[in-house]
Amino acid sequence: MEFKHIPVLFRESIDALDIKPDGLYADCTAGGGGHSNAILDRLSENGRLVAIDRDPEAIETLTKRFKGRENVSIVNDNFFNIKSILSQFTDEGADGILADLGVSSHQLDDAARGFSFHADAPLDMRMSMQGMSAADAVNSLSQRELQDIIYRYGEDKFAPRIAAGIVRARAEKPIETTLELAEIVKSSIPAAARREGGHPARRTFQALRIYVNGELDGLDRAIGDMFDSLKVGGRLAIITFHSLEDRAVKQTFASLCEGCICPPEFPVCVCGKKSRGRLPQKAAAPSKAELEENPRSRSARLRVIEKIR
Repeated sequence: MEFKHIPVLFRESIDALDIKPDGLYADCTAGGGGHSNAILDRLSENGRLVAIDRDPEAIETLTKRFKGRENVSIVNDNFFNIKSILSQFTDEGADGILADLGVSSHQLDDAARGFSFHADAPLDMRMSMQGMSAADAVNSLSQRELQDIIYRYGEDKFAPRIAAGIVRARAEKPIETTLELAEIVKSSIPAAARREGGHPARRTFQALRIYVNGELDGLDRAIGDMFDSLKVGGRLAIITFHSLEDRAVKQTFASLCEGCICPPEFPVCVCGKKSRGRLPQKAAAPSKAELEENPRSRSARLRVIEKIR
């Protein structure tokens, strides 16, 4: 299946990087190459793009798409390893880094990947196609563990009922497919709640996807590592798709921009703390036109930070 992805906040994110033609840039979640291609279009032959993705299918697509482009390097890795990845290309740091977090349109639309509750498929959800699957999780974790995952990563108030429903169902037979799980979730919550806020399984699927792929495990550190990997004057642009991701980005950026923390009555600074970054723009949300064209962008937010020291 062709790896398709509709880039969200496309023009805004590319413009935010303030691309220098001879610079070094990293697309940490390159996917189908939409953002990567736009970056390459602004680079000269002396510039370089490092296109990173953990998904083998994305790597295959990127390799075909950018065949013959000598100023792009394609890396199959998790962007949580950004420091070691970029150390292969520079000792000075990058001029810009882009990270489009969350699941891609391709991963959602390819039923075989098991991310979607709209089509029947093996319950997988692994971005890297390796390690524990969502089926492994729902069939092996304790009721308490499942409840904590659904509540923490899905922010679902019905987490106890859903976890109990999963455990009851798997006692009869293993839960193997997406529609099996979706039906279990639906039957576990009150009838009134099923009619509110979209598909009743949405939050549970989000929670399991985040857990299986470790999307929030060490995200704060990864954001800091991306910032550390910039040159002075370089920019980091991150697109998030739910409140947990956005909160981590917002708080980490705020910490990096924080300066002196001495009490205001002190005549001089004694803490020695200086801000390392600045926010060149406010957080951006999709335009009305983009929402109409791509409803999946509704929760997206773009945050940008520039390294000043």
